[in-house]
Amino acid sequence: MEIANRIILLLLISASIGVAQNASGGAHEVHVGVILDLGSLVGKIAITSISMALEDFYSAHRNYSTKLVLHIRDSMSNDKLDLLENYKVETIIGPEKSSQAIFISDLGTKSHVPIISFTVTSPTISPSSLPYFVRATLNDSAQVSCIASTIKAYGWRKAVPIYEDTEYGRGIIPYLVDVLQEDNVNVPYRSVIPLSATSEQISKELYKLMTMQTRVYIVHMSSALASTLFIKAKEVGMMEKGYVWIITDGVSNLIDSLHPSVVESTVPWVWNMRYQIDNPTDPPLKLSIFGLWGYDTIWALAQAAEKVGLANTTFQKPISKQKSTDLETLETSSNGPELLKEILQSKFIGLSGRFDLSDRQLAISTFQIINIIGRGWREFGFWTAQNGLLRRLNQSKSTKIHSRLLPDLNPVPANGKKLRVGVHSSGYQQFIKVEKDQITGATKATGLSVDVFEEAVKILPYTVPYEYVLFGSPEDTSSGSYDDFVYQVYLKVYDIVIGDITIRYNRTFYADFTVPYTESGIAMVVPVKDPVNKNTWIFLKPLTPGMWLGSIVFFIYTGVVVLSLEFLGNNKNVRGPITRQLGIMIFFSLFEEIVAKEIVERFLSRIVMIVWLCFLLVVTSSYTANLTSILTVQQLQPTVNHIQELLKNGENVGYHRGSYVKGLLEEIGFDRSKIKPYDTPDDFHKALSRGSSNGGIAALAHEVPYIKLFPANHCKGYTMVGPIYKAAGFGYALAKGNPLLGDLSKAMLNVTGGDTMIQIEKKWIEYQNDCQNVGPVTGSSSLTFDNFRGLFILTGAASTSSLFIALIIYAYKKQHRSTNMKNDNKQIGENRTDEENNEPQEGNRVVTEECVQFRGDGEENQELHEETGSEQMRNRNPHTSTAACDGSAANELSPKSQ
Repeated sequence: MEIANRIILLLLISASIGVAQNASGGAHEVHVGVILDLGSLVGKIAITSISMALEDFYSAHRNYSTKLVLHIRDSMSNDKLDLLENYKVETIIGPEKSSQAIFISDLGTKSHVPIISFTVTSPTISPSSLPYFVRATLNDSAQVSCIASTIKAYGWRKAVPIYEDTEYGRGIIPYLVDVLQEDNVNVPYRSVIPLSATSEQISKELYKLMTMQTRVYIVHMSSALASTLFIKAKEVGMMEKGYVWIITDGVSNLIDSLHPSVVESTVPWVWNMRYQIDNPTDPPLKLSIFGLWGYDTIWALAQAAEKVGLANTTFQKPISKQKSTDLETLETSSNGPELLKEILQSKFIGLSGRFDLSDRQLAISTFQIINIIGRGWREFGFWTAQNGLLRRLNQSKSTKIHSRLLPDLNPVPANGKKLRVGVHSSGYQQFIKVEKDQITGATKATGLSVDVFEEAVKILPYTVPYEYVLFGSPEDTSSGSYDDFVYQVYLKVYDIVIGDITIRYNRTFYADFTVPYTESGIAMVVPVKDPVNKNTWIFLKPLTPGMWLGSIVFFIYTGVVVLSLEFLGNNKNVRGPITRQLGIMIFFSLFEEIVAKEIVERFLSRIVMIVWLCFLLVVTSSYTANLTSILTVQQLQPTVNHIQELLKNGENVGYHRGSYVKGLLEEIGFDRSKIKPYDTPDDFHKALSRGSSNGGIAALAHEVPYIKLFPANHCKGYTMVGPIYKAAGFGYALAKGNPLLGDLSKAMLNVTGGDTMIQIEKKWIEYQNDCQNVGPVTGSSSLTFDNFRGLFILTGAASTSSLFIALIIYAYKKQHRSTNMKNDNKQIGENRTDEENNEPQEGNRVVTEECVQFRGDGEENQELHEETGSEQMRNRNPHTSTAACDGSAANELSPKSQ
């Protein structure tokens, strides 16, 4: 209302036009060029607005010493240089189109004449690179964030820009695409329409858009081309419910001017009357924002001209030796830089709002978003750079518009039509069961796969209407393979197919898949048996042959080591015949706790036996536990442990009819005659029960999610082996490029990762927990040598090191005794020499020799006896004999001494 009141007030002032002109008759004229497309809608509105603005300004400022004089030229003509060469214009308003702005701005730069345009919005025209160019309007790039916010608020994931093939149309696209991609909005296609496009060409392009999945379009073009576009869009049915058209401000600013019957006029009748005078053959038209910007531009320029004065304006000729082109001979304005400076300092509240050119263009302000409904429109909200989408201006951030707080607009899906959801009957109705209503013909689907899909659709940020469409027959689960089923989305028969569909590499060539919602992989179901024969030799089963052999070897080795240690230590208990020594060795190994007290004397022997005792305790306890398990627990083992066993033995393998597992088995190497198809779990059970030799199968190759359902009726007697092949699991297939893919996958992650999935699984596969034979069943295995490798190393190291130490001690003592023997022999020789010199009696010599022979400790005499083999010395006490010998010798010698 404030703007409207200003318009009324200022237009009423224009009634005194003649008075204002007369009052300013002595003012200095400032020549201003105006370059607009006089045949365009914007051009006509601008001419009327700037003419009225000029009259209104000088009616309000009669005492000004300057006066703007307009020289209007059509941008389609070739007399633009005439404004600079003949009229010496101080500034130029225009041009209207971005494609003309660069050339005109170059003229302004060469001649130092400011160029002010309130219609050039393309971002490619930058005031920073054109020093004398001023944009008295908004840059098109300022609105891309507003457009992206609106798309994000609705949750749309795809949008197609439709723009004219001009500098104006192309300029915004890079900025728009970048912002959309930041918000994860895909731009799958760009529709470019030439200005010269005919109605047939536009219709052809619209039909092309209709074949695509995207129903959100962003239109950026001139109002004339937009009018033709929307007329044709209505003809082909693209203006109906389900399509979204977002119009940039280039068209929306003229929304009331596209057709006079769109909306009742709210612009004062004075402007309409003036427009009718200027354009008598045109229908009534409404004032647009371009007209308001043109109006404010005249006021800003008139104020700047008054401040500069421009009374002594001069144009300087360029210094050039020869005349080459008209551009090189352009004269430069002496007051141009100062006038430009004053224009850039213009700041006031005009009809268009805050008019500030300090940044060489209008600053980003507020965008109003409107929703066009039929022949009228209503306000959707506002967008500001600070707060984003707002329902009303001057409100806090807490009341920003979110997807759940949108105005009362009809929800617009990402796809205009109902989502055609393909469903296929499955042999496992727990996953999906399809029924056809006999009365209505509607398709109804139930099962785990369906529940996951429906729960995911519920939490999408937008409404997605869908309908189930049956593939094949609801009773016939073998009608068509799953590859054919998935291929339907490529043929555009369905938008999405759901069910127990395995995500496979070959299927990704013609379809996109969501994230999986089940476990992955292919495994085998095989019968189980008890492989243990509980016969007479069952006691050997707890240990492997290698373990038995290792234990026996170490048993013997330990006994030999202990026996050797005691023998080297002169233990009289270990001497005797070989049979006695073997018995002692066995006792050392088996009854060490007894023989350690009765027989073992050396410390090293006891160390060896303590380590051996620990070894026996561990092995015997493990043996006892394993034997108990073998005798008391049923040892169920799969009849087949690897798929290669089946291939090697030529066994039959079963699979679910229609599954891709058949192709996988053929790739592995199975002959087609060995691959048997079956339909139901009961068929699997019968075939497995018969076995391969009786026309059945030895194993069933199936996907893991199905195998977990198999024990429902056949819990005992089977187990799972594998997986033998990795797969991605079950998912849903969509046509490539479908914008629903990303959002649906996120929603499925939300479903499968929370309590919802637990409840769905309980609903459909609760019995799984009642069977303990779902996975592979394994029993106790025999203990191997590797299980006790550490103990063997420990006992072997203890025995070997002890034996080595004992040998070192023995060698040392032997060397010491050898040295003592040599010294004794030397002493004997000296004594004999003395006796010969003294000529002793024969009896005395004999006694002396005998004394020498028995001199020393008992151990040396014993060894001497062993060397001579004398039976007499073996029975004699060495110490007694020596004493006696010494005494007799003394008696024999005493008479002579006396």
